[in-house]
Amino acid sequence: MRGPRRDAWDGQREHGHHGRRHGGGMRRMFDQGDLRLVVLALLGEQPRHGYELIKEIEQLSGGLYAPSPGVIYPLLTMLEEMGLAQQEPSEGAKKLFALTEQGNDELAAKRADAEHLLQRLAAAKERFSSGRAPQIVRAMENLKLALRLRMERGPLTEAQLQDVAAAIDAAAQAIERS
Repeated sequence: MRGPRRDAWDGQREHGHHGRRHGGGMRRMFDQGDLRLVVLALLGEQPRHGYELIKEIEQLSGGLYAPSPGVIYPLLTMLEEMGLAQQEPSEGAKKLFALTEQGNDELAAKRADAEHLLQRLAAAKERFSSGRAPQIVRAMENLKLALRLRMERGPLTEAQLQDVAAAIDAAAQAIERS
């Protein structure tokens, strides 16, 4: 575990790191149950596929956070099992989810909390993306995650080390030229 970090929501310090872009990197963006409430609020706006939920949350946070498919899809299954969401007919293999009447009631009962969470997302987006393009922040985090995941798989051969370094150098040079 690392030392204290600044919390993306309110500037408070917390220890460790939980969930960032697709499962690693930054500290926890939501407390227990908060993501469930955000998903309920988004489904309350319109039926959505899991991938649409991931992208919408990423957009709302300015690219700071996108829940992983390994978080969103089990959450949708749980909401379905709880009777709060149901699958709607849709084209293709993607599952489209909408709130049930019980889900709408749950959302109505917690509307103030849901609005507060959406406002926190917007504030985090504003605070952390001021002057920074979300696409670049996302790409930087993706690179860091890819490197970390590759390093965790074990040592690189000399050829692999050279390839990775060359790819990063090429990207740096391309960025400098733009």
